[in-house]
Amino acid sequence: ADESSGYESESAGGERAAAAAGGTRGRQRRARTAFTSEQVCRLEKTFQRQKYLGASERKKLAAALHLSEIQIKTWFQNRRMKLKRQI
Repeated sequence: ADESSGYESESAGGERAAAAAGGTRGRQRRARTAFTSEQVCRLEKTFQRQKYLGASERKKLAAALHLSEIQIKTWFQNRRMKLKRQI
């Protein structure tokens, strides 16, 4: 697993499945982020206050939670979609 990019290599079986589905051999898929309960709690609290984060707020939150800014951005996008589905 390459921690800096968030990607990990697929197993040989996964490569065959990707190739069979029209993908190229050796493709990498993004590893799923496993958020800790503390991170989720802090993200939820922040989301309750504001549904959208600016770049500086996202950078501060990412540093505080030891996550990348892209992970924060994606979490907020997914959370907004979850809220939209619930409504």
